[in-house]
Amino acid sequence: MPPLPKRVEERLKDCLRRFAPILSAQRDRDVSEADTVTLVKDLLSDLFGYDKYAEVTSEHSIRGTYCDLAIKIEGKLRLLLEVKAIGLTLNERHIKQAVDYAANQGLDWVVLTNSVTWKLFRVAFKKPIEAKLVAEFDLLQASHKNESDIQRIFLLTREGFLKGAIADYSAKQDATSRFLLAALLTSDEDVLNAIRREIRRLTDFMVPIEKIAEALRADVLKREVLEGDEAAIAQKLVTRKFRAEKAQEDVTPVAAREPVSEAPAS
Repeated sequence: MPPLPKRVEERLKDCLRRFAPILSAQRDRDVSEADTVTLVKDLLSDLFGYDKYAEVTSEHSIRGTYCDLAIKIEGKLRLLLEVKAIGLTLNERHIKQAVDYAANQGLDWVVLTNSVTWKLFRVAFKKPIEAKLVAEFDLLQASHKNESDIQRIFLLTREGFLKGAIADYSAKQDATSRFLLAALLTSDEDVLNAIRREIRRLTDFMVPIEKIAEALRADVLKREVLEGDEAAIAQKLVTRKFRAEKAQEDVTPVAAREPVSEAPAS
């Protein structure tokens, strides 16, 4: 993820302190959705750094209706925001509404918020359309002293968005996804051989790697991480890595692959 500029960090910390009593008061009053939208606009400007007049709009039409807010930078639509009243708990129905808006616009990113809780989703254009929760934070729980909290908020700032912070953060999550880890455990020969060595060290038995992979699939890992589109994508990634390594071995001269024995001392 790109580094957090010092001036942005100071702005985030200052705004967290400044908006906390405002958010608490508005939630205690259980203000309407319209008033929550006004508060979100202030947050987008003061906390997240967008130009409230040039880059934040409530006039973006989607199939005859208007989404609550949209972010446009240099005239290009970058982000949609679905806003619910501050007293509402965000639920699956709200998520679907937000994702449907983004899907209709061909946007990868959409935010669902009630001004306190913020949920950032990445839209996957599959059949049916899916959404992955990439980041979530609560502005009343976030601490200006907590680096992790500040980093998550930075994802949605103007500076973070233009530097690709969201895409980097999402890619880092994918690198440790349960689907990729499952594919590595069951298909990568280096990983399976490492497991076999540990089994032999502990039990003195040399188990074939095929048996280890079979046991992992049948008895250790959940079926949900081995089946479906995301599992298939992870499997292809591991298979491509294995084939690339195999092809490299095939074109590397044997002398370059094998260690050279030292000549006996005379």
